[in-house]
Amino acid sequence: MTQAGLTDYDEAIAAMQARIAAIRAGEASELIWLVEHPPLYTAGTSAHAEDLQEPERFPTYQAGRGGQWTYHGPGQRVVYTMLDLSLPHGKIPPQDVRAFVHGLEAWMIAALAEFGVRGESREGRVGIWVADGRAENKIGAIGVRVSRGVSWHGMALNVAPDLSHFSGIIPCGIREHGVTSLAALGVNVTMEEVDAVLKTSFAEIFE
Repeated sequence: MTQAGLTDYDEAIAAMQARIAAIRAGEASELIWLVEHPPLYTAGTSAHAEDLQEPERFPTYQAGRGGQWTYHGPGQRVVYTMLDLSLPHGKIPPQDVRAFVHGLEAWMIAALAEFGVRGESREGRVGIWVADGRAENKIGAIGVRVSRGVSWHGMALNVAPDLSHFSGIIPCGIREHGVTSLAALGVNVTMEEVDAVLKTSFAEIFE
């Protein structure tokens, strides 16, 4: 499901909580929800207060997901994944959270490849990276939570956000690397084009 416009973060959290409860109860189907948020910073359960460099710049939220500080904003496709992990999903075996996270990484890597961008995962660093010589920049973040067997939160792909907005935090607690986007790499695509590729790539991994 694709949400038009900018989605309020508190409303997104409430909607996800309601949906995963309904999934557990057998009252709703699984859902992949594609949104954009207004500019904001979210803290995961491992976030350090000192990594929020500019606390007054944008609203901040305790997300309740794994990971550290992340920026969300216009031009970034946020993908919320509400899946019953007690069931197998394509290449992902049931009740295997680590395999699920690797599946999200593989999903984003496959989507980037469709645009001619080589995304890579790194041991000990969750997310997707683009290497340029000796430099590595993060193009996609992953942060999930699993509540009683159902996943929520998910991943964020930088399509064409204002990258200067990331300077208000230490993204994911990593100081030695920067951030990038499809637009910064010279790949100018619409969000609709990105969504179409994400839907196709999802099927390759999870169905």
